[in-house]
Amino acid sequence: MSSYHSAARLDEARRVAIFGGTHGNEMSGVMLVNLWVQNNTEVQRKGVEVQPFITNPKAVEKCTRYVDTDLNRAFTPENLSPSSRTLGGGDLPYEVRRAQEINRMFGPKGSPEAYDVIFDLHNTTSNMGCTLLLESSKDHFNLQMMNYIQASLDKLFSCVCCFFAGLEVGPQPQGVLRSNIFESMRDILKHALDFIELFNAGRTHYSTHSGIDYPRDDNGNIIAMVHPNLQDCDWEPLNPGDPMFQTFDGKTIHYQGSGTVYPTFINEAAYYEKQQAFALQRYTVEFSHLSLQRDLLLLLYL
Repeated sequence: MSSYHSAARLDEARRVAIFGGTHGNEMSGVMLVNLWVQNNTEVQRKGVEVQPFITNPKAVEKCTRYVDTDLNRAFTPENLSPSSRTLGGGDLPYEVRRAQEINRMFGPKGSPEAYDVIFDLHNTTSNMGCTLLLESSKDHFNLQMMNYIQASLDKLFSCVCCFFAGLEVGPQPQGVLRSNIFESMRDILKHALDFIELFNAGRTHYSTHSGIDYPRDDNGNIIAMVHPNLQDCDWEPLNPGDPMFQTFDGKTIHYQGSGTVYPTFINEAAYYEKQQAFALQRYTVEFSHLSLQRDLLLLLYL
């Protein structure tokens, strides 16, 4: 899922696109978008314009990942710049020209005229289950939507990541359609669109990102390690009273917060210099028809 302009600043999301066939042999997205192009009743929501769209029709026709180059890697500033369109002309790879065309239709990327939200549907041959991949780890709108979908379909998800843009569902072989994968993707899109409708009717409140440092002595030296019960438990709940750190002489330091939190980047090597053992962000989302309060770790990819 991605926003062609910054959805974190949106008061409403009124224009939504659903991309299928970015990779022409990933059949769930291809078939769902073709279905919704024929009859879009299922994906329509009050006050929201939803546009299903086959992004790479030539690759879909050949049932191959791409024709000349990976379309999913073609939306670069260089490829989308006016000079690229002028200088390259017909000599450009098909997917680069297609990226430019899509950018004109649904963008320009980063502009106020761009679509508010784009869902990019993918399959993977890996046993990843349902994985939500977000374009920006700092986009509060997408983070809220991610958590709403996960709460609605909790048993479906094996992983939720903030890294790129899209929805990955697998395992499914290339060029093959599996009913369970098809239906899982369909359910995810249903709840994502439900969220957008609720979001448009409500409001959101946030608090600030924070990090938890290792216990230190008066000279700033670390005196405790992440507790074995917490190590490698990213995204799992940490409740008041749970073990959090273990001192070098074996004593346990318990979490003393007021409510459950969800730590991540636990004991990340790159964060020692940042004086951070793990990071979290508490926020409250309030809608006229929905009230959620969650503690969520903000993923920071450096």
